[in-house]
Amino acid sequence: MQTSLAAQGVSNEGYDYLTGLGTDEFRLTWISADGTVLYDSKTDSSTMENHLEREEIREAFETGYGESVRYSSTIMERSLYSAQLMKDGSVLRLSISQNTILILVLGMAQPICIVFAVAIILSLFLASRISKKIVKPLNNINLDNPMSNDGYDELYPLLHRIDSQQKQLKRQSTELNRRQNELDAIIEGMNEGLVLINKKGTILSINRAAAKLLDTDTHITGDNLLSICSGGDIHEALSLAVDGQRTEKITELHGEHYHIDASPVFSEKSVSGAALLVYNVSEKEKSEEIRREFTANVSHELKTPLHSISGYAELMKNGMVKDVDIAPFSKKIYSEAQRMIQLIDDIINLSHLDEGADDMKREDVDLYTLAENAVSSVENEAQNANVDIELTGSTAVINGISQLLFGMVYNLCDNAVKYNRAGGKVSVDVRSNDDSVVLTVSDTGIGIPEEHQERVFERFYRVNKSHSKEVGGTGLGLSIVKHSAMIHNAKITLHSVLDEGTTVTVVFPKNI
Repeated sequence: MQTSLAAQGVSNEGYDYLTGLGTDEFRLTWISADGTVLYDSKTDSSTMENHLEREEIREAFETGYGESVRYSSTIMERSLYSAQLMKDGSVLRLSISQNTILILVLGMAQPICIVFAVAIILSLFLASRISKKIVKPLNNINLDNPMSNDGYDELYPLLHRIDSQQKQLKRQSTELNRRQNELDAIIEGMNEGLVLINKKGTILSINRAAAKLLDTDTHITGDNLLSICSGGDIHEALSLAVDGQRTEKITELHGEHYHIDASPVFSEKSVSGAALLVYNVSEKEKSEEIRREFTANVSHELKTPLHSISGYAELMKNGMVKDVDIAPFSKKIYSEAQRMIQLIDDIINLSHLDEGADDMKREDVDLYTLAENAVSSVENEAQNANVDIELTGSTAVINGISQLLFGMVYNLCDNAVKYNRAGGKVSVDVRSNDDSVVLTVSDTGIGIPEEHQERVFERFYRVNKSHSKEVGGTGLGLSIVKHSAMIHNAKITLHSVLDEGTTVTVVFPKNI
């Protein structure tokens, strides 16, 4: 319709009509019959190409009117063309451009983006406010006491479970702390030294006993033990343990014998460290040494009378003894046999004492009465040696083993007589005090040199071996006295002056 009206106006007024027409909303193009552009409302016509082959132009020449639609991918526009054939054979074309949907969308992009940004900001703001309100009760939950919280009902099962787990963890933690404290107390109270190290030698734990042995303190945890005790048996044992080899050995530290036990600690079949245990075996070593000495002494003491008995018996068997010598030889054999019997009896008694005499009956015993019996038993021996023996004191009752107590008094009296001098004196005294009973045996004999006084209670120890052989002692009498005193918790003291005499005092507690 618009194209026809424009064509009519051009036919009537010509070029002037086109120049005076406002065409902001559409484009007018006047084309001659040969396709030359005579006028264009948007572009200089002289620069435009021939339009004869345009679809709408060709259709207008053929039918009087033509239309076409063309798209521009460059500017993303759709153009509508309509052409009207005029009376002079020229064609007037009107075109309108329309933006594509994409252009429309792109045109709306800015406001859409603005709206989207505002929506996002509002959403974030509202989400923040709402989430804070929702999360606030969760953040304020007291996990130490979950059931005291005022939150959502939906959280109650969770809080209940947390509460149960918290109580279980507290019980387990309390139990672990208790066991750890017990273990620490046990380790610290051990007489044995205990050290734990890792594979690099770093000290993980060390108790007081081990620190004392190593001349250090328990604050060296974290230090390297191999550098502290470089060299020596401990270093060697630990090095082998870290390499996976257990080591045990006896070493000497500070004048004492210690047993070292270094064991590797495994974790997932590989060595992760080592444990060192050190304990004192001095008493054991001393006992072993005493046992060896005892065995050697027993062998020697038994061989001496046996050799004498065998020698005299062999001479008599072979008829090499005169009739007048048979009696002395027989007396000698009898004497040596009695000595051996006494030695064996003393050894048996001493072994029994070593075991603690637990099978022997304890009872209330009057020590004064036992002393009377012991003095009576050695009176003949004292008379033969021209030694005067006397008993003083009063009744003194203690709870003990009568056989052992009698043996104590007898051995003390026997020694006092044997190691006395002609015309000497032995005094035996028994006294009862408020909390103790005191036995004192004194003599005016040869005395004991000061350097020997600490050892006279050892087994087979003799100050003068030749004199001991003359008087027929076994060397075990005072050892029996010492062990019997230990069983009765008694304390022995010895005071002796050379060539003046010896006094032995035994103090028995009344409550044994």
